[in-house]
Amino acid sequence: YQDILAYLEAILRVYNRHGRRDNKYKARIKILVKALGVDAFREKVEAEFELLKGGSLTLDAAYVEKMAQYFTKPAYEAAENLPQVLVDALDDKTFKRWYQRNVNEHMQTGYAIVTVNTKETARAPGDVSDYELEQLADLADRYCFGQIRSTHDQNFVLADVRQDQLPELYATLKSLGFADPTIGLINDIICCPGGDFCALANAKSIPIAESIQRQFDDLDYVFDIGELELNISGCMNACGHHHVGNIGILGVDKKGEEFYQIQLGGNSGLNASLAKVLGPALTPEEMPSAIQTLIDVFLEHRQNDERFIDTYERIGIAPFKERIYAKS
Repeated sequence: YQDILAYLEAILRVYNRHGRRDNKYKARIKILVKALGVDAFREKVEAEFELLKGGSLTLDAAYVEKMAQYFTKPAYEAAENLPQVLVDALDDKTFKRWYQRNVNEHMQTGYAIVTVNTKETARAPGDVSDYELEQLADLADRYCFGQIRSTHDQNFVLADVRQDQLPELYATLKSLGFADPTIGLINDIICCPGGDFCALANAKSIPIAESIQRQFDDLDYVFDIGELELNISGCMNACGHHHVGNIGILGVDKKGEEFYQIQLGGNSGLNASLAKVLGPALTPEEMPSAIQTLIDVFLEHRQNDERFIDTYERIGIAPFKERIYAKS
């Protein structure tokens, strides 16, 4: 870890020296990496790093320890895992689903991590009103030591909730429309603002996200599909990270009309991968049925409890492509 700052500085120097500062549409580090090639980019970074290594940016153990002192643990209370009030609440099917999908284990005994779902159908993914923010702030004060975190997937996290308070918290989140038990499922869509709000976008994103959510409105079916990352971007700037979604959707412009390109096989996890283009772009009206077709192919080929990405990596893109374009 001693050289991490120096290496990051080396990357920034290479980008600042060779990046496309002359064109705001191409002023992205990914554009530079693609233009130079990964190997050439790495060589330039390594050369720059040799000049910085061992210098003022080098971290030592004492400095790291000093910084660690600023990250203190909250004042956790003594609490038990699976208190009776939680066990009783798990008898309710709707609460149990929320607990399964939106609650994660905590390192502290008797506590849990709660994801606040902002993907309710008819709500722009990640969108909250001023009133709702005030309500969430109150929940953070009441249940989470005054802290709440926003995430890259357009949700919020209450990271330190006592397990005996989960049923009470769930009831409040449900009343606010933030308790859909779909975290990590097909309806937990990452979606940029698109043409409704962004001048750079080629196409709208939010209506496509809503149409897909309405296509998959049977919660039992959504749970059967299992974990799946679906990301939507309204243009190549990729604010929705469509290229690392298991299913990625990219808005494109064709002679002034909006179309959508589907990509498959992206993965932002430990086995990271970029998605591949499925084929020609589709109209907005075709998108919900196209995604349904992809899911149909997945479920037909699925083995045991495979996730979508597992099945895709095993069978490849061909079965999905054949089914989609056989209908066109």
